Amino acid sequence: MPPIIRVDNLSKRYRIGALQRSYFSARESLMNSLVAPFQRRRSEAESSVVWALRDVSFAVQPGEVVGIIGSNGAGKSTLLKILSGITKPTVGRAELYGRVSSLLEVGTGFHPELTGRENVFLNGAILGMRREEVKRHFDSIVAFAEIAPFIDTAVKHYSSGMYVRLAFAVAAHLEPEILIVDEVLSVGDAQFQRKCLGVMDQAAHTGRTVLFVSHNLSAVNHLCRRGIVMVAGRIKFDGTQTEAVANYLTGYNEIVSLRDRTDRAGSGEMRVVAVSINDAQGRALDEAVSGQEIDICLDYESAQGFQSSRVIAGICIKTQLDAPVFLQHNRLTRVEWGALPARGSLICRIPKLPLPPSNYRLTFSLMDGSNYLDTMDNAFELKVAEGDFFGTGEVPPATHGCCLVEAEWRLEAEGNHRQQLGESDDVDQSVTRSLA
Repeated sequence: MPPIIRVDNLSKRYRIGALQRSYFSARESLMNSLVAPFQRRRSEAESSVVWALRDVSFAVQPGEVVGIIGSNGAGKSTLLKILSGITKPTVGRAELYGRVSSLLEVGTGFHPELTGRENVFLNGAILGMRREEVKRHFDSIVAFAEIAPFIDTAVKHYSSGMYVRLAFAVAAHLEPEILIVDEVLSVGDAQFQRKCLGVMDQAAHTGRTVLFVSHNLSAVNHLCRRGIVMVAGRIKFDGTQTEAVANYLTGYNEIVSLRDRTDRAGSGEMRVVAVSINDAQGRALDEAVSGQEIDICLDYESAQGFQSSRVIAGICIKTQLDAPVFLQHNRLTRVEWGALPARGSLICRIPKLPLPPSNYRLTFSLMDGSNYLDTMDNAFELKVAEGDFFGTGEVPPATHGCCLVEAEWRLEAEGNHRQQLGESDDVDQSVTRSLA
């Protein structure tokens, strides 16, 4: 069976730093042509080239559901924009055989001054739907978007969530052969995200082809059967979705040093330059053990002149499928640093690591009050080996739960709230007091 999508040696180049002008007068155009030979070297020196995609090739069969994953700046969105016809490649070609519906940015094709009703027809026309087709689906589009009371309100008054609900509702009712969806679903609430994933799942089961870009690895793992991992504009891995997720999560600590990574946000006045795990004696660990006392160390550097006594350092541990396990920051423990030195380490001690054996992802953030100084997802891969967390020699696997919890059990006979197993009243009362 011939592929429904074929991509051959696709590359996309952007020039940054060059002067961008939206229009030129006739006089300016004439002068520019005269002085251009003398300014060529200067222009080349003042601008630089960035390849968002390099030599990307793959094919997708009809009915395949493909997840495209990678860190920020990997080239995922650029690839989808080329496949959707929004931008052209610099080198190579992409061929799509079938009706395409794409949802890449919130409110793409919406006019802010028009009402939701008017934008449904406008957006439908942009996506290739006939007016009669839009009329036939209009009521179900509005019902799906859950914005019926606001359908005759100008969309400039909509929230981002209302935008994405209406945009996805129109795209979902196009009934395309190829559905292309970018990370916009993260704008919607959890209930709407589940509804959208259900639509894509249904599209897949009816033989339609889906390309899905998301940082929600759990959704990728559930929805897709194939995964493509992109790094720095190139395809690093192409295989099953399970293998792709594992490949994406492997080696976070070694791919790029934390100091050099650019997929971070914040003012930069204070930056984490390294993350490490130590035992209670300060020895570096390649992997921790369930139940072990560990220190999570955030080594930081501050910009010259930066001073603050309100810095909040936080970490979040997530599973491989991006499900949060726990959050910790110094405000929760009511620790204040005061004036910080220009360089140092902020250390979070975990007295008894409550994680079953598996690999986990660490996200960190530094804040000055309510303003982010530095934050990064997937900053560190925390490897946890089996340990005697409960002191019984038995630890449940990560498939049985992503967190270990200490507990005590007791039996109470019906009607008297006391143990009836032949133990003394004193023992019974002491157990009850210890559990209070």
